Amino acid sequence: MVCGWKLLIVKRTTSGFQVLPRGWVMERSFAWMGRNHRLSKDYEKLPEVGEAFIYISMIRLMLQGLTKAKNT
Repeated sequence: MVCGWKLLIVKRTTSGFQVLPRGWVMERSFAWMGRNHRLSKDYEKLPEVGEAFIYISMIRLMLQGLTKAKNT
């Protein structure tokens, strides 16, 4: 456990398509970030700049969710 994070690696036991537990969470997050055009490709020279844009896109996403929750 590093920084309070726990990494769970799920091994495939069968061939073919099978829904993996909690794998959809990361796929959904990557899809949300992919909608931000600047994050769709790696344009940045420094990794810190890319990390900052990921934070900005996630903050924007959370703010959109808060405004939707407030309006309903």
